[in-house]
Amino acid sequence: MTFSPADADKILADNFAPWVLALGLSVQETGERHAVLRLPWSDTLARDGGGLSGQALMAAADTATVIAISSARGAYGPMTTVQQSTSFQRPVTGADVLIRVRVTKLGRRMAFADITMTPEGAAEPAATASTVYALLG
Repeated sequence: MTFSPADADKILADNFAPWVLALGLSVQETGERHAVLRLPWSDTLARDGGGLSGQALMAAADTATVIAISSARGAYGPMTTVQQSTSFQRPVTGADVLIRVRVTKLGRRMAFADITMTPEGAAEPAATASTVYALLG
């Protein structure tokens, strides 16, 4: 089954809370075991000092993982975050962030993913994360 970015954008619109939708995430790419989402720069997501809030990056990584797992499964199904670990490496100021998710293991009941969050045009990531999800249906 083909799972397109348009399918993924519909999952975002239909299944996430208004505050997550307010991040402005858009799906750039989907594949067999990956997804790429864009988190647009917004002054409303900046913290004191002008850098993008870590909470916004963590929420974007968590949300992008749902899209990547859905892409790997060929459809959206109920799931929940079991664990997320995030490492922040450098600040993001004034740039969109590309959230790249790679599903490293997809089982019947659990999924694991690695996430890289890189400001557009940068060579090095601003943050990385790993997630574990329970697949509920």
